[in-house]
Amino acid sequence: METRDQLEKRVAELERQLGTLRGGGGFYAMRGIRKRADWGIGDIPFYDIAIGADPERGEIRGHAKGVIAIGDIATGVVALGGLARGVFAFGGLAAGLVSLGGLSVGLLSAIGGLAIGGLALGGASIGGVAVGGGAFGHYACGGGDVGTHVVSATRRDPEAIRFFREHAFAGLCPVATLERR
Repeated sequence: METRDQLEKRVAELERQLGTLRGGGGFYAMRGIRKRADWGIGDIPFYDIAIGADPERGEIRGHAKGVIAIGDIATGVVALGGLARGVFAFGGLAAGLVSLGGLSVGLLSAIGGLAIGGLALGGASIGGVAVGGGAFGHYACGGGDVGTHVVSATRRDPEAIRFFREHAFAGLCPVATLERR
């Protein structure tokens, strides 16, 4: 059995550790930001902002859910965050109908370092129409390309050139504007 002094030391140590967890330092040193609209559509707030840790909720990262969502993880119609999921998604890893991010996956369009989508623009791009350093798609334009119709420094498919010119992608694919000599 512990003596009174031992119990008091143990309680003091536990209180110190609890203070560290509640924002006194350590892993939860900085309290995050939490803002949410009072109104919205049904149960979905118009905007939700959740950035950083929230020790009271036991969250290491903020997860924002709203029509406009801004957070470490964001889910909404317009989502901005490290991991963004939405109709319009902007973030480190972005997934949505239209997305912009380091790794971008978009049903209609994707723009990013690695872009995967219907229209993909990026360092490496994969899609129906792909433009980038390494482009893989039905219509592809860039440095190292793989596809059915390709415009690159070494290959100029007339169908690809026609497609990029007709659909106002000539600005994205400057090789398509050059005439073959």
